[in-house]
Amino acid sequence: MPTRHAPVAERLQLYANTRDRELRSELIEEHLELVERLARRFADRGEPYDDLVQVGSIGLIKSVDGFDPDLGHEFTAYATTTILGELKRHFRDRGWSIRASRRVQELYLEIGPTVEALTHRYGRSPTIREIAAEIGATEDAVLEAMEAGYGYRSPSLDAPGPEGGTLGDRLGEQDPNLELIDSRVTVMPELAALPERERRLITMRFVEELSQVEIAERLGISQMHVSRLLARSLATLHRLVEAPSDRVRSNGARPAQKRTRSGQKQNRPEAQTPDNQSHSPRRD
Repeated sequence: MPTRHAPVAERLQLYANTRDRELRSELIEEHLELVERLARRFADRGEPYDDLVQVGSIGLIKSVDGFDPDLGHEFTAYATTTILGELKRHFRDRGWSIRASRRVQELYLEIGPTVEALTHRYGRSPTIREIAAEIGATEDAVLEAMEAGYGYRSPSLDAPGPEGGTLGDRLGEQDPNLELIDSRVTVMPELAALPERERRLITMRFVEELSQVEIAERLGISQMHVSRLLARSLATLHRLVEAPSDRVRSNGARPAQKRTRSGQKQNRPEAQTPDNQSHSPRRD
């Protein structure tokens, strides 16, 4: 049986034939350095490095178990592809706060190393066109992936805000007046039907939120008089809301005149009086 000093290819061939668990452990331990090196590529993506090593180790185990020496491939290349696949899958499935499509996620993971390589090559930050040409994607696809990257990690509400405080402090809250919208839409037309003095009185009491004493001082009347006026105005308003037809009658609205087929207005027939009764002969 080959020892640790035997070539890796021989031991991989032996493991493929025997599935010896001790030999499997040796092969995995020897290639953990590869896992650590690949995990460092993703260390600045917001995931703990130890978690990335653990995910990459799963890829290494799959590489050892799935490698077929008879195909003639290099194990390191095969393991690298498998480990990177596990790391990218981890970011795709668990790393995004807002889910993006698989195509966008994988393209986003390629942008970081590509930007780093192009910056080293040109000595400056690369353009979108250069990134797209290097990756083999369109400029629109690169821009889409970069914009989607903002949804990879949503900031905590407890994080410091740009102007002090926390981000949570900048969030709004439910406006209690939203529940009053329907009531206001219902009341406003009926309120407009009230006399101006009563509308002013209701406005001071319920919009300006003045007390009856303050209203009495402003209008120069007694507080009891204000109370009676308010009660009467509210009773009228309640009646108009409950029976809108009363307002139509109080406004003196007249029913529309009927029209004939020719479009002429049809007047009501005059009452028959002795002066305008028809004297046409009567048919028996």
